[in-house]
Amino acid sequence: MMALNAILGIGVPIVLAWWLVKKHKVNIRTILIGAAVFIVFALVLETIMHQIVLKGPHGATITGNIWYYALYGGLAAGIFEETGRFLAMKFLLKKEPAEARTAVAYGAGHGGVEMMIIFGLSMISNLAIAAMINGGQTEMLLGSAPADARAQVEAQFAQLETTSAGTYLFGLWERISAIILQIGLSVMVWTAVRKGGKWLWLFPAAIMLHFLVDGMAVILAKSASTVVVEAIVFCIAIAVGAMGFMLARKLKTVEE
Repeated sequence: MMALNAILGIGVPIVLAWWLVKKHKVNIRTILIGAAVFIVFALVLETIMHQIVLKGPHGATITGNIWYYALYGGLAAGIFEETGRFLAMKFLLKKEPAEARTAVAYGAGHGGVEMMIIFGLSMISNLAIAAMINGGQTEMLLGSAPADARAQVEAQFAQLETTSAGTYLFGLWERISAIILQIGLSVMVWTAVRKGGKWLWLFPAAIMLHFLVDGMAVILAKSASTVVVEAIVFCIAIAVGAMGFMLARKLKTVEE
């Protein structure tokens, strides 16, 4: 299952990008911009803020309270990713066609690279570690770990040894939901950028929807089963995707 997830985690975004370029004639540049914005705003800038805030004087208070942590983490993800999405669409994609396929291509890049890095590459790492554990190299791995990280490495080993094969399907389900959500949010923000005026509310709405999904997932993870959490996230993703589908028809009037 880890090997299958690694293949799908890398392959699904690539196939999706290829299909959009070949079938719908989208600009590969749009997909790459979506990927680059996720890396810069979510993995670099947001991570820097986490280092400052969570290691600061109020960090223990935030991480020690599930509600504070959900509020902080959800808002951070929503603000950074949706602001990056808005700025990229406003300035980097202003010459691209106003139709929905541009937003879908951006969302495929944004959600696709997220799937590749967070899911695909982590599965490859887990697979390599699992192979070494099965090969009897546990002590060598622990010996090479820094003293302050040994407990964390041991916990990772224990998790790999006790996680059932079926559990990894939930990770794949989560990533599919995330791609649907990212594409839906992209259409929302693209509509706000291209139509402007009364449609600008879609930008803060995208921030709040992103916050809702991430924050809710953190809170529910403590009290509900994985099936329930992923089912709720999937339903929200489908709803956001449906909203994006309806907005796509509004974009047809922009250039008319």
